[in-house]
Amino acid sequence: MEQHATDASSLPRVSVLMPVRNEVAYIRRSLEAVLSQDYPPDLIEVLVADGMSTDGTADVVREIQDRNRNVRLLTNPGLVAPSALNIATKAATGEILVRIDGHCEIARDYISSCVRHLLDGEVEGVGGSIQTVGETPTAQTIALAMSSAFGVGNSAFRTTQGRTMPADTIPFPAYPRRVIEKAGPYDETMVRNQDDEYNYRIRKMGGRLLLAADVRSRYYSRAGLRSLWRQYFGYGFWKARVLKKHPRQMSIRQFVPGALVLCIIVGLVLSPFSRRARTLLIGTLLAYAGASGCASVRIASREGWSHLPRLPLAFGAIHLSYGAGFWIGLLNQGDVTAASDEIKTRAEEKIGP
Repeated sequence: MEQHATDASSLPRVSVLMPVRNEVAYIRRSLEAVLSQDYPPDLIEVLVADGMSTDGTADVVREIQDRNRNVRLLTNPGLVAPSALNIATKAATGEILVRIDGHCEIARDYISSCVRHLLDGEVEGVGGSIQTVGETPTAQTIALAMSSAFGVGNSAFRTTQGRTMPADTIPFPAYPRRVIEKAGPYDETMVRNQDDEYNYRIRKMGGRLLLAADVRSRYYSRAGLRSLWRQYFGYGFWKARVLKKHPRQMSIRQFVPGALVLCIIVGLVLSPFSRRARTLLIGTLLAYAGASGCASVRIASREGWSHLPRLPLAFGAIHLSYGAGFWIGLLNQGDVTAASDEIKTRAEEKIGP
């Protein structure tokens, strides 16, 4: 943005909010991407809210802070992303607030592009498509599964690139302060899916969200199937909590993994007693295997045949874990206890989008 060099006085101050925990493998590159923006550096403050990391994340942030006066390290005793965002929001001084996770890298013009869209006055929030990447062969396969329509349905920010469109939810969003003040704080019991819940609140009060082609970021996928399973189990569990709070927020695609898991469970339980149940189970498994196989072949033919053996496993991990988590979250009556237990589990993991 060349106009920044000549008319920086007319630009708003931006606060970058970074909720992190145990991100030592990624925090340096994530922070350096924020600090390398083409937006005037004296108009950017970076607030890193660390959830009591045990892996040296805070030490890396302090090292970078020593060299960059606009970086501040905050302590997040609540451990999880929504409490980190609330802490950072209270400390922020910017007119525009941008959430960036420690597991991603934003493009050099990310902030300037967000600011431009918000200054146009046509939307109340803006984000962009995510390029999901992996650093190992398995992680690369997981990234392909997470970026495919079969893997995540019509989740536009994961499956589309280079398109600008209205959106129901946006990743790594930028909002004007006035919008956040009107929407209120993040729900700190929403360990995951807090962006979905928050964006729904903004839309409910009349706000418009934009998925912009020129707002680009790179997200590093989970390295293995076990961590992928935990990630999507959490998404399903907390999506059920969003459903309880905002029933109209849900879309059809978010019910499909739960329906798949339900058919499998009903079939397994009733198969010894019912031919129809056995037919249901076999039909469900064959239909899913066929769809997964076709999607895997289509992706592998484009991205490399070495991915073919792992793609069905990645799809299965995404769909079955999400569906199982959804039903457990939906049937669980002890919401406070469940949330507390999940927070404890999250203390051993990374906070992600």
